Amino acid sequence: MEPEKERTGRTPKKGRKRRRVPNKPVGASEVMRDPWDLEERQQPEAKKARLSAILFAGNREITHGQLCELLKRAVLGKCSVPKPSGCQLFHQNHLNNVVVFILQGMNQLHFYRFYLEFGFLRKAFRHKFCLPPPSSDFLADIIGLQKKQIIGDLPKEMEGSLPSSSSKVSINLQNDPIVQKYGSKKVSLTRCLLTKEEMKTYHFPLQGFPDCENFVPTKCCGSITDNSPLFGLDCEMCLTSKGRELTRISLVAEGGCCVMDELVKPDNKIVDYLTSFSGITKKILNPVTTTLRDVQRQLKALLPPDAVLVGHSLDLDLRALKMIHPYVIDTSLLYVREQGRRFKLKFLAKVILGKDIQCPDRFGHDATEDARTALELAQYFLKYGPKKIAELNLEALASHQELEAAGLEPKNTAEVVKQLNTSVLECLDSMGQKLLFLTREADATELSSSKNCQTIKCLSNKEVLEQARVEIPRFTFSIVQFSFEPFPPNLTEEMSKRMRIKWMEMSTVYAGPFSKNCNLRALKRLFKSFGPVRSVTLILETHQPHLCIQYEILEGAQLAIESSDGILVEGTCIKVQRPVTELTLDCDILVNELEQDSENQGFKTFGSAQRALGILTGKNWKLKGRHALTPRHLHSWLRGLPPESRPPGLRVIPPPSEQETLQMVKVDHPKIAAWRWGRKIGKLYHSLCPGTLCLILLPGTESTHGSLSGLGLMGIKDEEESNSPNKCFLKTF
Repeated sequence: MEPEKERTGRTPKKGRKRRRVPNKPVGASEVMRDPWDLEERQQPEAKKARLSAILFAGNREITHGQLCELLKRAVLGKCSVPKPSGCQLFHQNHLNNVVVFILQGMNQLHFYRFYLEFGFLRKAFRHKFCLPPPSSDFLADIIGLQKKQIIGDLPKEMEGSLPSSSSKVSINLQNDPIVQKYGSKKVSLTRCLLTKEEMKTYHFPLQGFPDCENFVPTKCCGSITDNSPLFGLDCEMCLTSKGRELTRISLVAEGGCCVMDELVKPDNKIVDYLTSFSGITKKILNPVTTTLRDVQRQLKALLPPDAVLVGHSLDLDLRALKMIHPYVIDTSLLYVREQGRRFKLKFLAKVILGKDIQCPDRFGHDATEDARTALELAQYFLKYGPKKIAELNLEALASHQELEAAGLEPKNTAEVVKQLNTSVLECLDSMGQKLLFLTREADATELSSSKNCQTIKCLSNKEVLEQARVEIPRFTFSIVQFSFEPFPPNLTEEMSKRMRIKWMEMSTVYAGPFSKNCNLRALKRLFKSFGPVRSVTLILETHQPHLCIQYEILEGAQLAIESSDGILVEGTCIKVQRPVTELTLDCDILVNELEQDSENQGFKTFGSAQRALGILTGKNWKLKGRHALTPRHLHSWLRGLPPESRPPGLRVIPPPSEQETLQMVKVDHPKIAAWRWGRKIGKLYHSLCPGTLCLILLPGTESTHGSLSGLGLMGIKDEEESNSPNKCFLKTF
């Protein structure tokens, strides 16, 4: 079939090359576009403020500082403040208002536990992101009311690219984040190691975690002392049909000697060599025969039992290696930056070591150079201590570079500091505007007494809502804070476990019956074709054999059910179904709602998605696909959860505390609150004028069991409503 002729009624002209469909499973949204879409794009449209899709990248976390940058950008525009590092706002001058809703006392667990109840929020806001664990004053952080940093001299290494720093300024080292974490005295090597809790927070591969089942431990389990050897590690990756895979590894010992530098042939088909970053090309990699397993064996043999690995964003390198190592120093976390941000390796190399790396005239990054640089940065930290580094004023220097990159050039150091410490309130004041803050009287904060802030204190959440309807249209920037009782610590732990079990059971299917002489290898191949598989278990307790297949993602399980339930396998009609427990009884409803999540929208119409899927599955690429189910923000949260040992299908009786609580239909119950206040905020959102930047923030909570991270939802009203509710992404396997 010729798609061009069938769809347009015309044969392509001779001499004109037909556009080839890229052989990439992630490129489905570019494969097929409606002719109506093309006609719409030909019509000139008025510019509208919009958010960039950069929110979808990485681990999908935006720090409180990055939120503050975005809010300042929304107020002042690109000419006055540097570009936000976590997300981008385009056509800010077409933005009319900013409204921030804060649901104090809620966290990610609230959102996922009551996903169906938060109907409006999950459907209306396409941009969802994780927030770090809550700080002592969440509001002050996102508005920029933190203590002002006082900057001293700038280091000589940067004098060539920074304004003169001859004037002395008093410095308060106690406000520097490095001193706040490590103190001012020199620290030992063991103090610089990441703790297990920190490794979990920053997504390092850990033994026993569900996404690390096939990872290889380095077997380094010796006692760590201050004399343990350091090894700098850096890896380069390419993009394959299965994601990022290793193409080069460099290991540098103390003294700077490179003890390992290997090119690696990925296991899967390469779709992008990422040459501008890795320096790797097809020509370089073609003759290589070294595999990932070879490299894993070499690394295990090279490292002594008490080896400490040093790298910059080392979690990415270890995941590329598919290896687990317990003793690590990550220089992107060692050199602590304000509000969860990180300094770049290139920046630290210039400021701390006085050397240039990753130069633009070079062909990609040099893994050995980067590994050696990370090692030298760790050695510098151990030699000179936090106080010496704090005196370098890294934050001011980084801020200056960001301003320069944005086309701005402060005249002196004082101006760098001023730009760095400007709050949202000061930005509004410079525009002759005020901030509206609506909150309960019992929850008033430092912001309530701030200059240039119109605070309205209310007795209840209901009164906050009523005042918001009246007051928001009068202000260009509003913060509306509702307060809810957080989960009790014991209930939080119980609900977390049940969420993990529920997702595991939804991603598990039982298939059978099969004949006793069935070809087990062929059956495994069949069910692996629907998606990445975590485990396949043969069940022999039944009269005829069955299989229990646990998928890594929900889409794999759903595709297996839709594609193979009722088919004939070796003459036997098989049934494919999920385990039936109290946690999967509403599975069909949840799957349907997940499909409609705004993050799973990518095509203009449902028909476009269907046709694109038809092309992908009809090109002999051996691909299977369906509409996406797992929103990316949810997938990143689930990936960080520890494994649950409960076997699929085993019945769990809810603990009496939760069972009794759920039976009490009270206004303040979290399930009722999620449903009720989700709808109320939805109605208020619909009353906002077009072009309003709206943020819904669940800040996270603290408990005796630890911190629970927050969740943010963001959108511009005009941008969100212009999207069709029938859009959808595809996932292919």
